[in-house]
Amino acid sequence: MGGSGLLINPNYVEAENQTREVQDAAHRIGQGILISKAGTDRELDSTFAAFIEQRIEALLVCSDPFFDTGRDIIAFATQSRIPAIYQFREYALAGGLMSYGISLTEEYRQVGIYAGQILKGTKPAELPIQQSIKFEFVINAKTAKALGLEMPPTVLARADEVIE
Repeated sequence: MGGSGLLINPNYVEAENQTREVQDAAHRIGQGILISKAGTDRELDSTFAAFIEQRIEALLVCSDPFFDTGRDIIAFATQSRIPAIYQFREYALAGGLMSYGISLTEEYRQVGIYAGQILKGTKPAELPIQQSIKFEFVINAKTAKALGLEMPPTVLARADEVIE
């Protein structure tokens, strides 16, 4: 069959919005997508079995605390030989193929600044709402090689970091 897959936790509050956004994006580029929901370890096992059976060629792992702290999603994808993209650079550092998302380091720095302002007497309601502006695209070249993928030079050039 082939195509792309989306791994999402149906128990996550943003799951419905994430699913809709990915479906809309896939539709706009004429790409079909297999959406698999997993919110437990057992569901992860069956989800990756379905990805293998359906011959998924690429996987988007949605943002979710269960995937951040639960079973090793990177190991599932790597053992299944499915190229996957994750939300944070920490996934690529841990052996995931690639990541694209906000910089957690920058987010934590901003939280520290806000905490400092509050400790100095600024009321939280007086602080402006901020949105992430720094995004990182990280590629793990070692994982790409292990999966038998050759990354085009144009993709490597766009990366903020390439892990060798």
